[in-house]
Amino acid sequence: MEDTTAVPASDRYESGARAMRVPTRLGSLGVQVIGDGPDTVLWSSMFVDTASWDRLVPLLPGRRLVLVDGPGLGRSDPLQHRSTIAEAADAAVDLLTGLRAAGVLSEEAPAWVGNAFGGHVGFELGVRPGVLGSLVAISAPPEPIPAALRRQIRMLRPLLRLLGPIGPVRAAILSGMITDDAARDPELRALVEASLARPTRRSLTLALDSFILARVDVTDHLARIQVPALYLAGDDRGDWSPEDAQRAAVLTPRASAVTIERSRTLLPLEQPHAVAAALHTFWASLA
Repeated sequence: MEDTTAVPASDRYESGARAMRVPTRLGSLGVQVIGDGPDTVLWSSMFVDTASWDRLVPLLPGRRLVLVDGPGLGRSDPLQHRSTIAEAADAAVDLLTGLRAAGVLSEEAPAWVGNAFGGHVGFELGVRPGVLGSLVAISAPPEPIPAALRRQIRMLRPLLRLLGPIGPVRAAILSGMITDDAARDPELRALVEASLARPTRRSLTLALDSFILARVDVTDHLARIQVPALYLAGDDRGDWSPEDAQRAAVLTPRASAVTIERSRTLLPLEQPHAVAAALHTFWASLA
């Protein structure tokens, strides 16, 4: 499971990290493991990879962090067929099983922190008994994508499949992921664009079809999530506003919602200190 070809995360984090690839039903997933302490899985958003956690990781000491590239994204294997978020959740179970077999994770149910795509996977896992110890879903509306956005994506999809994330496709993705102010940060923008460039065009298109266009309404899942949950919403994402996140928290038995200001979708990248503060407060409440 060791990955000798991926860039080691120790190049990014002073305390070092272990780069791995873990086989799942959706191909091997690229993983970075850093730190020691309570097991905490960080599953990245669509279009980006584990580098999207770079600004948050140093603010979460005292935990074993498992940073995951989603199926078909980052340094994970390319997707070979259309899938679903439910199947991605099955792959996440494969991942946890493989990491335990490798001695990386304990037998305790881990804390889950999912950004967008990762939050949707978390909703699926949160209804499965004993899989998670807690759930944090960041910028992850449980409803399908709005009709207007679906039409825009369908218009741009052929360009993505033929030419990759360039021109209007890249502009649309950046606009959906980060605020205009964040896009003016050269380092942050370069990180997102580098993540976009890693998957193959076919794999990125299949991921788009599988985990965005085919996203179904899982609002009914919320009432069945029995683990403590925290929903983080940016104040600049129209399809999961702070009010939407609060309504989702009301539907979830043991949930609360927090608004992260000046952020859109990639909250851990745009506002890492505010996200870290919310996470520490949430985890402290569980103790």
